[in-house]
Formats: sequence, structure tokens, C-alpha cells
Amino acid sequence: MSPAKHRGADALARALRAAGVRRVFTLSGNHIMPVFDAALDAGLELVHVRHEAAAVHMADAWARLTGEAGIAMVTGGPGHANAVGALYTAAMAESPVVLLSGHAPLAQLGRGAFQEMRQAEVAVPLTKASWTAQRADGVTHDVMQAIGIARGGRAGPVHVSLPQDVLEGAVPVTPAQAGAQFNKARAASSFDAAPFLERLQRAKRPLILCGPSCMTREGRARMHALEQASGVPVVGMESPRGIADPALGAFAQALAQADVVLLLGKRLDFTLKFGAPPAFDAACEFLQVDPEAAEIERTSRAVGGRIAASAVAETRVALDALTARARAPGSAWRGEVRDAIRFRPAAWDGAHASAPGRLHPVEALRPLQQLLDANPESVLVCDGGEFGQWAQACLDAPSRVINGVAGSIGAGLPFAVAARLAHPGAPVIAAMGDGTFGFHCAEIDTAVRYDAPFVALVGNDARWNAEYQIQLRDYGPDRLVGCELLPARYDQVAQAFGGHGELVTDAASLLPAARRALQSARPAVLNVMIEGLAAPNVRR
Repeated sequence: MSPAKHRGADALARALRAAGVRRVFTLSGNHIMPVFDAALDAGLELVHVRHEAAAVHMADAWARLTGEAGIAMVTGGPGHANAVGALYTAAMAESPVVLLSGHAPLAQLGRGAFQEMRQAEVAVPLTKASWTAQRADGVTHDVMQAIGIARGGRAGPVHVSLPQDVLEGAVPVTPAQAGAQFNKARAASSFDAAPFLERLQRAKRPLILCGPSCMTREGRARMHALEQASGVPVVGMESPRGIADPALGAFAQALAQADVVLLLGKRLDFTLKFGAPPAFDAACEFLQVDPEAAEIERTSRAVGGRIAASAVAETRVALDALTARARAPGSAWRGEVRDAIRFRPAAWDGAHASAPGRLHPVEALRPLQQLLDANPESVLVCDGGEFGQWAQACLDAPSRVINGVAGSIGAGLPFAVAARLAHPGAPVIAAMGDGTFGFHCAEIDTAVRYDAPFVALVGNDARWNAEYQIQLRDYGPDRLVGCELLPARYDQVAQAFGGHGELVTDAASLLPAARRALQSARPAVLNVMIEGLAAPNVRR
């Protein structure tokens, strides 16, 4: 190892290591070359990708799957511009991502510097905080602050721009000092669970709804523990389809019967129809515990006097406090809610495509459950419009990463790469539409380089099907425009990048092809020709 260096870039790399960061998802560029150099001495692994947005998506998936802050690093100007759009997906998923962007030198700003851009301002609407580092000896503090903000309260992305002269400037700090600064203790928030439990226990049909931050593996375990202790159904939500999320079966019908609903880190937004009938009973009472007072104020504006109790508290703290104090037996209502969530139409058992050479989405997806069930660490990735919704309805796994409340598509392949790096011994199954595949198909190259195999099932209906279905429903079959794609050989794209690929055109071939893909130990694409159907609307 070379002697310790004392540039801003070295302080940055040491601060990341002191924070427990192991991997940084990045794409190289002029402004951040000092950090690439510093990473060698700090022992940081740089996972270099093919598009800046993919680096952010990988950091997002890493954060959701590990509970750590996910770190993405890109160069300035156009590199930063490419990356920031992906922050919206992370923000809506409440994922603690830190985007570090290279930046034109401070000494050259206003003079037409190379790739000069007002980067921090560009990122403000998509982050919890965004700023430009000003001093080399302040970089350690910048990193500590960014990670702390990203993970605190309602988790979400933070951006810091790193001017090149800040990265190259001298820093009189030692690695030990950097680590000591980072490891200062933080005070935990408190929460009084008693009044909330009392109201829930008085109710006949209570529900607890949790937001995206609880949809990690750890979060789902906490929700399950609270439901077991309280007897109250605890339901996590992270889909843009909200109460119509096919993964929740016929839950919407149960929700409409609830008389008391505790929003536990869950926003009362479009996914809950803003608390209005008929999604909720007109007399339903609301309770709310949220990290942000502004969310409680917004709920009050939406439902008025129907919000009976509220508190500002960290979601995980509140979950644990409620679980520790709850002492209620189970109820028939809890069973009704769980039955509603598990419900899938019996007709799905015999589903098949109406045209030869195509599969019904259920035929394409349900066989994969065998692969997910074979390993307790398996990861399911769902991405895309209509096909992604079918995947959420048909498949389950101990860990799941979906495109989330943002309703964006395209992150599926980066998610799959990060998932495999986070769970190196587990099968990763990524179900996505053909439109989704096209966004970041070059990340198969990244997966090959980093030995991160996964199985991507591409539902190929040769169109942007979500928009096609909107046009068909709202404007009629003679007003279909701008939704067609080619029935491309995405399996051959995977092969060209050094991965495994197969074309599937009949149901009998699906599971054997999936097993071969898994056994190949390479990034694999199953190009499955499907019938383009609307996402399921599950009702009993």
C-alpha cells in the first residue's frame, strides 16, 4: 500500500470506509479521477457501470437490500445530469442513497469551466438535501452529513457535488481522526405507543399501513412481529398501483371496511386515494405516526377531524415500541384481511395464451416460484408496466426490489446486478417488460465483469403495453399510436455481452429454460414471447 495521501479525495475515501461503505457504484469521468485513485488505498471496491443512472439504481437496490447507505459516484456536468433522474425512484422508495458528483473547480466557476453546471440546484427537487462541497478539509464532514441525512427520518437520497480542486486540495487529517468523527453517537428518538394501541384495540376492524421503508426484509420482519403481537393486520405498501397493487390481492375490498387505520410511516397520498370514499369508509378514523410533521399536516388537510391521534417519530422506533407493548389476541378480522391479500382468481390456474407462440403472463411467471423457494436468501426484482404487475401478483421471495411508488421503469437490470452483489450466493430472478429491458441492457456487461449472475425474464409483447392499454381503454382500438416495439431477440443481446440467453415461445419450455439459465452461472435473459394483457385487477 502506498503512503497515506492527504488530498480531499483521500479524506472522502477514508470517510466512506469509516462509515462502513464497501462498494461504490460509479462511472468514470475527468472530475472524479482523484477519488478513483484514492479508492485503491482506502480499500473501496468501485463497481463501474455503463450509464450513470444505472449507478444510482444499483446504489438504491443495495440500500434496500442491505440497510446500508447506497453510494453512487458520477462525473460532473452531463454525468450528473444522466444520474439525477434515477434519484426520483430512490426518493419515492425512501431509499438512503448518496449521490457524489464530480464538479468543475470552484476557482473556475463563472469563467466557462469544463462541464460547468449548477448541479446542486438541479438535484434539489429529487433529494432530501443537495449541496456543493467548499473545502478539502470539509469533505469528511460532507460525507458524514450526507449519509446521516439519507438514513435519518424518512430515508431518501442526498446529493453532494465535489469540485475537482476540492478533491485535489490538501487535507491535514489522519484516517483515525476521520473514523472517530464519523462514529459519534446519535441520539435515538422515542415514542409513546399506549394511546395508539388503545384506539386500535377498541376498533372492530383496525388496520396498520406501513410505507416503502418497511418493505425491506428487516422491515417486513418487524411488521410481522407487530401483527403477531397486536392481532391487528399490518400491511406494507410500495407500489404505484397503491391499494390496487396485484401483490395485495383483494386487499382494497378489505380496506374499505376498516374503521380505524394507523398510518405508520405511510403517506396518505394517491396510493391511498387520499383517504377518500369509496377506498375508505366515510367514518373511518385515522391515526398517524410519521418522521415528518409535514406529512401529518397534509393528512389533516385531507381528512380533517377524522385524524384522531398523531405523533412524530422514526418508523422503526414506533414499530418496535408498538410491538413491545401490544398484548392483544388474534381476531377473525385479521384472518379476513390475510385471506383477501392471498386471494388470486381461480381462473389463473388454467390461464393460457389465446395465440400460438405466446404465453399468458401467469404461464410465464408462476413456474419461477420454484426457483425462488429453493433458497431462503433469494431475491425477486420486478420492473415494468403491465408485466411487472403480473410478476408482483404471481411471485414472492424473502427479499424483493420493485420499481416502487415512483412508477418509473427501466431499473430492473441494475437492480438485479446490485441484488446479486448484495446476496452473492442467492438466486436473483428479475421479471421485466421488454420496454424496461431496453433502458439499461448494457448493464449485462457490468454483470459479466463482476461475476454477478441473475436470471432476467423479459416479457416480450413488442409494445409499451401500459400506455397501449390506456389508449385502448380511453380512446379505442383505432386510436393506438406510439406504443409499438420490435419483437427483438433480447436473448441474443445477452449472449453478445457474454451472458446466457434463450428464446421461450411455449409454456412447457419455460421452467427447463429457467433452470438452464440459473445453472449457467452467468447473467441470463429468457426472452419470453407473451400475450400483451392489461395488469390484473384482483377482486373476489
